[in-house]
Amino acid sequence: MTTGKTGDPDVEETEATHPEPPEDTEPDNEDDTAVFPKIVVIDDGADEVAPEHTGDDTPADSSGAQAQHDDAPERHDDAPAHDGAPAQYDDAPERHDSYAPERHEGSFAPEAAHGPAPGPARRPAPVPPPAPAPALSPAPARGAGSAVPSPGSAVRRGERLGRVRDRLDALLVTAPRWAPPVLTIEGLIIYVLALRMSPGPLRGVELDKIDGLGLISVLPAAAFGAILLLILAFFVTVAQNTDRKGLLLFQLATITFALHGAAALVEDEPRFHTAWVHAGFVEYIARTGDTLPGLDARFSWPGFFVLFAFVTRAAGITDLSAILQWTPLLSNLLYLLPFVLLLRLVVATTRARWFAALLFILVQWIGQDYFSPQGFTFALYLAFVAIVLRWFGKVDPRTKPLPAKRGVRRLVAKLDSLTPGELSIAVPSLSDRVIMLTLLIILFAASTAAHQITPFMMLGALTGLILLRRTSLSMALPFFLGLTVLAWISYQATSYWTGNIDHIFGGIGRIFATFQENTGDRISGTDPQHAQVLRVRLGICGVILSLAAVGLVRRLRRGVGDRAALVLLCIPVLALALQSYGGEIGLRIYMFALPGACILAAYAFFPNLPAGADTGEETVPDRRRNVRFDPRLTRRISLVLAAVCALALSMAFLVARYGNEKFERVTPGEVAAMHYVYDHDKPRAQLLYLVPTLGEEITPTIPWRERDIENVEYREVQVLPNPKVIAQVTRSIRNLGPQTYVIASQAQAHFLELNHGFPKGWGDRFRAALDASPQLKRVYSNESAAVYTLKTFPKGPRAMQPPGYELPPDATTAWTPFGLVGLAVSWIALFVYEVLRLRGTGHARRGRRRMLVTGGIAFVIAVGVIIERFLVIGFL
Repeated sequence: MTTGKTGDPDVEETEATHPEPPEDTEPDNEDDTAVFPKIVVIDDGADEVAPEHTGDDTPADSSGAQAQHDDAPERHDDAPAHDGAPAQYDDAPERHDSYAPERHEGSFAPEAAHGPAPGPARRPAPVPPPAPAPALSPAPARGAGSAVPSPGSAVRRGERLGRVRDRLDALLVTAPRWAPPVLTIEGLIIYVLALRMSPGPLRGVELDKIDGLGLISVLPAAAFGAILLLILAFFVTVAQNTDRKGLLLFQLATITFALHGAAALVEDEPRFHTAWVHAGFVEYIARTGDTLPGLDARFSWPGFFVLFAFVTRAAGITDLSAILQWTPLLSNLLYLLPFVLLLRLVVATTRARWFAALLFILVQWIGQDYFSPQGFTFALYLAFVAIVLRWFGKVDPRTKPLPAKRGVRRLVAKLDSLTPGELSIAVPSLSDRVIMLTLLIILFAASTAAHQITPFMMLGALTGLILLRRTSLSMALPFFLGLTVLAWISYQATSYWTGNIDHIFGGIGRIFATFQENTGDRISGTDPQHAQVLRVRLGICGVILSLAAVGLVRRLRRGVGDRAALVLLCIPVLALALQSYGGEIGLRIYMFALPGACILAAYAFFPNLPAGADTGEETVPDRRRNVRFDPRLTRRISLVLAAVCALALSMAFLVARYGNEKFERVTPGEVAAMHYVYDHDKPRAQLLYLVPTLGEEITPTIPWRERDIENVEYREVQVLPNPKVIAQVTRSIRNLGPQTYVIASQAQAHFLELNHGFPKGWGDRFRAALDASPQLKRVYSNESAAVYTLKTFPKGPRAMQPPGYELPPDATTAWTPFGLVGLAVSWIALFVYEVLRLRGTGHARRGRRRMLVTGGIAFVIAVGVIIERFLVIGFL
């Protein structure tokens, strides 16, 4: 059955582009007199099948032919339409006499295309039968040029051709539904084959040829084409303005796989050396059931490591390399779930919502999604915010008139009167809200026990939403959660802050110094080629923040106030005034600001509000001063610009995310070298790693602490740009005594060359100098790494220094028991107050007042004891 187009390609529809014809257009018969529909060209250049207009009430033949063969039954005015004729629609284009039917020999009369001329009805002239062939003339040979095809065979050929055309038309009509998934699957297959196949034209990855730009320098052209195909398929789906959730989620997952799973596809070992440290922490807890706060500050927040130690021990997993390998991809897929739920809660078009989700994937380059507490708790943060807005969201449009006087109050009132950018959600049942409130507290507690920064981001987001009246929760909950954070730091992280008060609070207020440390200082002194990577990273930050600003302005011009998105964007920036966090606070701020930034950035391209809940239409703002273009044209231009922006960001992502791959990549040779040290660390061993300057917080670029974290002590040894100067290395090994090793690896050499100005080829010449030293011997080596120690150590007894991981017993104060009681009473009272308040402001007012007073008094006592502990223990 053939389906015609509407003739207006600009109409946006929700599901299918063309409706199905009515069922009364089924073909009447399949005899030899059947004819096939005719293709006519309408004004917009698209082919459309249209029925004939005969000038009277008689249904038209599918071909328009009225002449019949003598042996065919006579057609009557009340006869039904011929087979193959499509139903007529109200919006079908008008037929004109200039459109002529196709002629087939012996099949149609010349005037059949237009029906009878106006005037008195007249029957068509009879068609004389073909003259009979001479009786004695032999029949021509089959296929001879003089053979004349019979009328029936021509009609049958026409029917077959018509059916082929019908199928092609049906494919074209349904292309918007089947083309995007086909293109997505095709792009995914091309991408995997391009990266996994052996190197060759347009395929394969040679990791040894990575330069200062990182992994993008060795990716094959087919991989770029596959990413282009995946993004274009996504925009083909978005262009339909139909909320095809399943397909769009699948397309986002494939794009996430292509961008965030590239390293896992091409590298043999998990990337990023810090991930190996966390695997060692998990291994130690699973083996001993204890932590080592004296070894590393992260053990003061062991929630993440304890969780995975339990899981791996219960599952019998001893090798975490596979988990480390795929954690970045799995983390980003996990982030999508709560973020998409967040997008369902904003007042935006389908295009804006899904484009924001795509931006969230494209600009997440910072690499904090590896096997780490911050990557795990970021998912908890997104879930926390989604629950607050979904189950406790509140939208109260302003009904009061604006103040008469101009000033700040009038400006605030005008902002308050804007159309809310968040959906008004039906209030769930009391039991549901109590359950979700309990889940909020559990998520916050899990983040408090696992990471230092995430709880403060949760607390800030919740407080901002309460102050801007976008949640029905009260300020009692922030006090409850804030007390939880302070209690953990005071009672469970004592080993971290004892004697380190200056280090913790020394960076408060140093906003510009912290900003410089996280931006300009990262670029200075690096390799010129690698400096481009750092500039691309800063460029992505600038682009996404600029788009967010444009989106905010465009929404304000439409009278929409996106308070929730603005809170999610601005609250993380406040952390810049706290401390540098080892020079990485900028990365944490960027990560936590991404949800709000991506939502507002999507509004830079698609700022309109949806016209209805289940339609693909958009509201069009009135323009009083300037002339507005056709809304359909502007929407198409916005879609094209968004696609171009997404393609550019996808290429920039590959540079920013994998720009350090030359030294962040872990090779099997480096892992094997570290395993040699682990095999020779009884009772203890010491390993020297290379640094350009002593005393700086530089993470070793080796897969360290994977095992035996209590047996191997890691120490810095300074090296110079001149690779022949190794006196400091031999001196350090001699001073530390037997079972002291130094490791020279490709990753360390590349790190020094790209980030600290060491000459190219420094690593090979440094290893050659170590091999030539008469004092050192090489105990293990491969292409990627080598381990050295002294040939002979000075004779005489040498006492092995203790590792220094043990801590003194936790200090306490006389007021600590009172503080613990205050904590318990405050938590109970504030929680009960919040539960009573969920029933409504008019219920249990006296009980809520009592709980609030009791909780407030206990809160003051608990906080007072915490301050007393900081003053007494911190300055002992």
